[in-house]
Amino acid sequence: MIRHRLRPSRRLAGCAAVSAVVLAALPAAPAAASPSATPHLDAVEKALREVSPGLEGDVWQRTEGNRLDATAADPSGWLLQTPGCWGDPACADRGATQRLLAKMTENISKARRTVDISTLAPFPDGAFQEAIAAGLKASVAAGNKPKVRVLVGAAPVYHLNVLPTKYRDDLKARLGTAADSITLNVASMTTSKTSFSWNHSKLVVVDGESAITGGINSWKNDYVDTAHPVTDVDMALTGPAASSAGRYLDTLWTWTCGNKSNIASVWFTSSGGDCMPTMEKDANPKPAAPTGDVPVIAVGGLGVGIKDSDPTSAYRPQLPTAPDTKCVVGVPDKTNADRDYDTVNPEESALRALVSGAERHVEISQQDLNGTCPPLARYDIRLYDILAAKLAAGVKVRIVVSDPANRGLVGSGGYSQIKSLSEVSDTLRNRLALVTGDRAKARAAMCANLQLATFRSSASAQWPDGRPYALHHKTVAVDSSAFYIGSKNLYPSWLQDFGYVVENPEAAKQLETKLLDPEWTHSQATATFDYARGVCAA
Repeated sequence: MIRHRLRPSRRLAGCAAVSAVVLAALPAAPAAASPSATPHLDAVEKALREVSPGLEGDVWQRTEGNRLDATAADPSGWLLQTPGCWGDPACADRGATQRLLAKMTENISKARRTVDISTLAPFPDGAFQEAIAAGLKASVAAGNKPKVRVLVGAAPVYHLNVLPTKYRDDLKARLGTAADSITLNVASMTTSKTSFSWNHSKLVVVDGESAITGGINSWKNDYVDTAHPVTDVDMALTGPAASSAGRYLDTLWTWTCGNKSNIASVWFTSSGGDCMPTMEKDANPKPAAPTGDVPVIAVGGLGVGIKDSDPTSAYRPQLPTAPDTKCVVGVPDKTNADRDYDTVNPEESALRALVSGAERHVEISQQDLNGTCPPLARYDIRLYDILAAKLAAGVKVRIVVSDPANRGLVGSGGYSQIKSLSEVSDTLRNRLALVTGDRAKARAAMCANLQLATFRSSASAQWPDGRPYALHHKTVAVDSSAFYIGSKNLYPSWLQDFGYVVENPEAAKQLETKLLDPEWTHSQATATFDYARGVCAA
């Protein structure tokens, strides 16, 4: 693996009040260092090696030689969106969703050895289940006998009706005689009820050679059979980074198989065989061969309950504090005040490092930046401090979040965690005031450099049925060069998640053209801050 030296980072004036963790995330390279071809990946890798060195290869890994899975006819085809009907309030053309489903079927149909699927409960249904079954039937018809694992994370009580046996029987019925050629494991898991931790990754990994991942849950009623589909995104790639995803799923399944006798944590069933904790390692022992030239960092998190800490980590941060992040006395703030949690959830450090490396602009498209408090922490102090430092330094920052009208009855039950967009801007202004010295200067920096809006996909304020636009992206992009797509939210959430950090200007431009630009075109009408149009909230 080629190592690159870090490019010198911009030094920020007037940032003494920003947490030491933020300043540590902006190291200056030796003066003689030559510019790196991948400065953003280098910075992320450096952070991961500091925080979670013992999890390399199982939870995070940098690989070269990957290919974003597209065709010459559609070079941006690796970007899989739902519903993808930008500018059409009726969303009559759901072609993007159909392309996602077709890609799932295509990849699974090529399986010679393994198919690994993970998502949030409930289990895949409707068109998603049909896509999986069609792919498996094609694989068997080609003479293969693949091993298959399907894993969902389940919220306690809420998912009591999510039964692996029912899913197993449904899939076998769809497969017909092809089911006889498949070894199947199905499980629902919760790693910690008290810390609200369960699998939240969304992955389809085939033979350790191809992977689809992102934020899209395999739910027909939210994405397909609805007049108000959720806007979301996955990405597809081939190469060694797919093997990294397989190793991550082995980590989750090792815990799942080890706890399958504990019905309070795991519900497990199979098609007759035993649990397969290391299916990827056993069936795909060698990393996938290079398929292209794209460098990628695969990075996940273990949430709470799988592993307490990385004992090899020498990471000893000065953890930040803020008066408004905790809502319940006695409930731990793992996001902001738990060093051990940091070491087994490297994705959080990776995302902060990605943002902190931005020199020109940052685009964030997320369901939310602030969480429901209680039960979790309200926001990630270090992330906000990094964003504050960027704004103070003149870096342009764009943030689009889901319409707060999507908020559920208990806050986290819908597609928004917040009641108002001002929750984000107020938090940002408070943290920025610590950088600039007062709130007036903080507001000036926001007015000059910030774009903040709630999501729309057309000129209409709502879907035709009156429902608000729901955004479920987990996307961060910087400097038209590097980006993250995965399942990790930027608001506090202590789950098992996974995604990819990619540094490739061509792909970053495709992400802008196909997703970030049309998103802003339609969402800017809701902006409370927009430096380009002189919009600046009081």
